[in-house]
Amino acid sequence: MRQFIKSALKKLPKMTIEQTRALLVSAATEIDRLETVLDSLTDGIVVGDKNHSLILANKYARILLPLNDEDGTKTLWNIIQDDMLSEFIEIVLNSGDRVNDREFEVENNGKLRLLSMNILPLVQDHRISGSLIHVKDITEKRAREARLRRMESLASLTTLAAGVAHEIKNPLGSLSIHIQLIQKIIAAHTTLEETQQIDKYLGIVNEEINRLNHIVVDFLFAVRPMDMDFHEGNINTVIHELAEFVRPELDSVNIMGKLDLGESLPDIDFDERYIKQALLNLVKNSIAAMPDGGTLTIATYRQDSEVILCVSDTGTGIPEENISKIFEPYFTTKATGSGLGLTLVYKIIREHNGEITIKSRINEGTSFIISLPIPQKDRKLIGFDV
Repeated sequence: MRQFIKSALKKLPKMTIEQTRALLVSAATEIDRLETVLDSLTDGIVVGDKNHSLILANKYARILLPLNDEDGTKTLWNIIQDDMLSEFIEIVLNSGDRVNDREFEVENNGKLRLLSMNILPLVQDHRISGSLIHVKDITEKRAREARLRRMESLASLTTLAAGVAHEIKNPLGSLSIHIQLIQKIIAAHTTLEETQQIDKYLGIVNEEINRLNHIVVDFLFAVRPMDMDFHEGNINTVIHELAEFVRPELDSVNIMGKLDLGESLPDIDFDERYIKQALLNLVKNSIAAMPDGGTLTIATYRQDSEVILCVSDTGTGIPEENISKIFEPYFTTKATGSGLGLTLVYKIIREHNGEITIKSRINEGTSFIISLPIPQKDRKLIGFDV
C-alpha cells in the first residue's frame, strides 16, 4: 500500500479530480483498516517520533497506561501519569537503549496491574525514525502461575503428611504426659526452691512441646480433605461475630477495628466454621503487621456475580518479591510462624470456589481481597427484558 501511494503521488500532477479523490478514499480506507487492527490487539502499542512526542497509542495502551495526551506538545514520559514508569521511559528513550520484558506494577482506575514492557527503536528505510513501546498485561498470567505453584505445593504437602504428621504428634503427647509425672516426683523429693528452679526449665520444655503440637495440628489441617458444611447466609453476620470476638485483642495492642459492610448483600453458600477460621487467620496476620498499632478494616460489597470481602491493615506491608509466595506452605517472615496460616486461608477460599488476591505497599499496609461466588439464582440476568 505504501509503495502504491508513493507511485500515485509521483503521478499526482497529471491526475484528474476523480482520480485524486479515489486515491484519497483508498488511502483513508487503508489507514482506517490499520487503526482497526491496532485497536483490536490485546497488547498496548505506543509510538513516538524522533523527538519522543506521541504519534499514536492504540485503544488497549490507553486502558493499561494512565495517559494524558491532551497537550500534544508533551514528550512520551510526560503524558504517562505514573511517576516510576515515566522516569524509566525517559531514561531509556534518552539513552537509546532497548528494553525486553521489563515488569512494572501500575495502578490505573483503582486497579493494580502487572505490566510487561518492551521498548525498541522504530526503524523506517533503515533509519531510526522514533520509538515503539509494547505493553502487555501479565497480571492474570502471573496469578495463574502462582495458583499452579500453590496447588503443586499443597499436593506435595499432602503426600508428605500421611507418613509424618501422626508419627510426630504421638511422641509429643507422650512427652507432655511424662514431663507432668516428672514434675510430681520432683515436687515430692526436693525443696521448694529446687522445685521452682526445675519447674522453670521443664516449663520451657512444655512450651516448646505445645508449640510443636500446634504446628502439627496446623499441618494436619492444611493437608486433610475439608469436610465442608455449606449453608446459605449473609457473610456480614459472620463478620460482626468475628469483630466482637477479636475486639479485646485489638484494643490491647492499640489497633482500631473498622467495619465497612455493604448493605443488602445477597446470601451466599459458605461453611461458617471455616470462613471464620480464614478471616481470623487474616486478622492475626494484620495484627502482627502492626506492632505499633494502626487500623484494621473489614469491608464487604457486591461486584457483578461475586461478593467481595476485603481485610485491610495499615501495617508494614509485604515486599513485592514475597507477594507471589505468601500463600505457599512454610513461607513465613515471622520468627515463630509456622508458615501455614495463609496456606490454610488459601485452601479454605478455594474450597468455596473463591479467589484471594493481595495488594500491598511497604510501610503503607496490606489488603487481602476475597471473591466469593453468588449462587446462580441470585445473579442478574443479562440481555433479557423482564
